[in-house]
Amino acid sequence: MTEAEPIVFIVDDDESFRKSLSRLLTSAGHQVETFSSANEFLDHDPYDGPACLLLDIRMPELSGLELQKKLAKSNRTLSIIFITGHGSIPLSVQAMKAGAVDFIEKPFEEQTLLDSVNLAIKKDKLAKQKLTELKEIQHLVESLTPQEHKVFIMVAAGMLNKQIAFEIGISERTVKAHRARVMQKMQTESLADLVRVAEQVQYFFPKD
Repeated sequence: MTEAEPIVFIVDDDESFRKSLSRLLTSAGHQVETFSSANEFLDHDPYDGPACLLLDIRMPELSGLELQKKLAKSNRTLSIIFITGHGSIPLSVQAMKAGAVDFIEKPFEEQTLLDSVNLAIKKDKLAKQKLTELKEIQHLVESLTPQEHKVFIMVAAGMLNKQIAFEIGISERTVKAHRARVMQKMQTESLADLVRVAEQVQYFFPKD
């Protein structure tokens, strides 16, 4: 399967700026799609491939910051670069705290923007790869029986077989059998591998 082509999305209510930005990015070899409003972008089908969103911070109806919040709530992972002619420190801090990759004020150097876009696409690609890996691991975790799941958590926490046996109320031999099946189902070959997997998916584990 070929990897999806990166796309740069531009959301800005200034038509002339959208066109000039699109020309710059296209000339640099990027695939570009433009939108005149945040709502128009939200109506667009989500893109699963690596992408970057160049977003105007001040727009009618729905601002750039409001769009950023909506995307976060809908779990649409996307690297965002804010571009604005009305920059301020509080706005930039707010945007960056919410996960924006960069906050660029007009006028800007073309290379500064291109460098930021390349970085944003790289970060988005890595984030999507990580999410795919976590989903695959979650699927493996869900294949465990309730008792195997308990053993998984305890083994990953560094507990010995005899400690696990006492805690759960089963024989040490049964713990060893569960442990072997956990290693097989989680596709790990060593305790170190199992611990790394557990660390990646801590939020999938019950707190009790």
